[in-house]
Amino acid sequence: MATVAIPACTTALLLDIEGTTTPITFVKDILFPYIREHLEDYLSDHWEEDECKQDVHLLKKQIEEDTRQNRARPVHAVDQTVHTDEEKAIREVVDDVLWQMAADRKSTALKRLQGHMWRAAYSSGTIRGEIYQDVTPSIRRWRGHGLKVFIYSSGSVEAQKLLFAHSVEGDVLDLFDGHFDTAVGAKVDAKSYERIAERIGCPPGEITFLTDVTREAKAAEDAGVNAVVVVRPGNIELTEEEAAHYHVITSFGQLQVTGRP
Repeated sequence: MATVAIPACTTALLLDIEGTTTPITFVKDILFPYIREHLEDYLSDHWEEDECKQDVHLLKKQIEEDTRQNRARPVHAVDQTVHTDEEKAIREVVDDVLWQMAADRKSTALKRLQGHMWRAAYSSGTIRGEIYQDVTPSIRRWRGHGLKVFIYSSGSVEAQKLLFAHSVEGDVLDLFDGHFDTAVGAKVDAKSYERIAERIGCPPGEITFLTDVTREAKAAEDAGVNAVVVVRPGNIELTEEEAAHYHVITSFGQLQVTGRP
């Protein structure tokens, strides 16, 4: 198995989740279907609660922003089964959330609501977070060399913590020094990685980012962050040019620490 050396200047590792620490199938076949199947019932049950009201408020603000930016929005069809203002409002939120998910939107408002729904599913044991077998032992090894480890995912910070706190390996949250989501910026925007470096408290050149998406790897590199592309089953295949440009691994076990005690 070919190894890739973590740059000796690295003091922090930044990890993506989907397709990197966790199978894409877990997100697409378990997490997202759970939202689609339980969304309307969840909103009906929690509509008058403050947390749900805040989630709906953020979704409405996102709609307003999309309207200002002339972005496409879902067309709300008249539902003949809707009889009250509350039912109509819930139906519109459902339509909007399902439309955003179908469009693979990464809005903070969407991710926040999803995180709150997943919290209940994790807490009840309905869902357990999947992690590749090479992930936790590798992170422990890296931490043993004094490296800090952070997560940066389009899923909300809360959703990230839920996955690792209720994983198939138990609660492994203590492996991570911090979490970032799209509140810090889009993962394809170089400025997001600059902000993360500032918050971590180290220069971008001391961070190595692991992701399965080359557009994210490019954004990280544009910010001066080192990037490693992770190829897992089900991930998008790399072009010859991408494979030649990036350091590529198929397992965290291939990533070796050099120049550190």
